[in-house]
Amino acid sequence: MKIAILSRNSNLYSTRRLLQAISERGHESIVIDHLKCSVIIEEGKPSVLCDGKPIKSIDAIIPRIGASATFYGTAVVRQFELMNIFSAVPSQAIVQSRNKLRALQILSNTGIGLPKTAFAHHPDHIDHILEQVGGAPVIIKLLEGTQGIGVVLAETKKAAKSVIEAFYGLDANILIQEFVKESAGADIRAFVVDGEVVGAMKRQGKDGEFRSNLHRGGEGTKIELSEIETKTAIKAAKALGLPIAGVDMLQSKRGPLILEVNSSPGLEGIEKSTKVDIAGKIIDYVEKKIKSSVKDTIGA
Repeated sequence: MKIAILSRNSNLYSTRRLLQAISERGHESIVIDHLKCSVIIEEGKPSVLCDGKPIKSIDAIIPRIGASATFYGTAVVRQFELMNIFSAVPSQAIVQSRNKLRALQILSNTGIGLPKTAFAHHPDHIDHILEQVGGAPVIIKLLEGTQGIGVVLAETKKAAKSVIEAFYGLDANILIQEFVKESAGADIRAFVVDGEVVGAMKRQGKDGEFRSNLHRGGEGTKIELSEIETKTAIKAAKALGLPIAGVDMLQSKRGPLILEVNSSPGLEGIEKSTKVDIAGKIIDYVEKKIKSSVKDTIGA
């Protein structure tokens, strides 16, 4: 079996670990930079070129699409899907999860716990919005932000109004979200593969930092999830159509609250914290789906 990893950098930890797991299972691998791909649209003959050469004989792809390349990257993934090449993460699921507002709207209709969140476009609505999410302190997030960038904690109503007005002045789309005090600068990352939580860690922000992202200096430690936390993570990934996902949750007095569901979760933090071969779990899932597809084809 030949598996392609869509990644911009073959030296990244996640890409290297996936390549290793593919090799350990006796498969062939290739790294494809999706931004160097060209999508050729032709009736009955969809194709993808990389550096001008057609990509052929691929059994499956594992997308590692960064947030800044979502539009183009998902177009490439979609083209592979049209070529009947299995994608470990469907293009539509990537699109849904990357749009933070859309993802929260989908999750809100599933009974999953969420921090109360508001979205508005007019500065005249600020007082009403702050009241709706419980007042200051509040979290203010750029819709396009990643890894904790573009996330602000406004501790007072005055500060919140200043930050929101500044973002509106830049014509930026933002979410205003309740601050869950009892989370104490920590969250949970549950890694879901094929409907199962295969590893989980608690991420604690450094002193004075409300963001727990490892990229912001936070630390990850292995954690055993409660039954409700496990079910919530699995349900959130399923709701967004993600067979592979990093589900971020807050622990609150009213149960787990979903912050975000990541379609290209990094492997380094979770593997080092849990000592679980997450990359191997992903390749096992790809093997399972390809074998199932072959059986269905033979049966047909």
